[in-house]
Amino acid sequence: MDQPDDTTAAHLQELRRGTVVLACLERLRTPDYGYALLESLNGLGILVDANTLYPLLRRLEKQGLLTSEWNTDEARPRKFYRTSQTGERLAAALMADWRRIDDALTGLTGDAS
Repeated sequence: MDQPDDTTAAHLQELRRGTVVLACLERLRTPDYGYALLESLNGLGILVDANTLYPLLRRLEKQGLLTSEWNTDEARPRKFYRTSQTGERLAAALMADWRRIDDALTGLTGDAS
């Protein structure tokens, strides 16, 4: 795939910013640690860099949208994150709006599947 020009790259980054938050809230309904989340999102085609993801996880936790706990059962301790009830409510609202926007864009482009 060709590299996007600077303008396109900037707009793609802006579009993806909110989708990463929604993806994290949805994915972390099942608890997981940062690196596994990163691999999971990237595997699904939601491309996010570790330098973006880890600060985002801390911010979402500080906002009360995620909870966390340390798992020390393995050789290396891992911080597991989980979507809080507040995060679940936000994810539901964001997903409803995402679907509304998707329907509107589909109507604009005539790309009904």
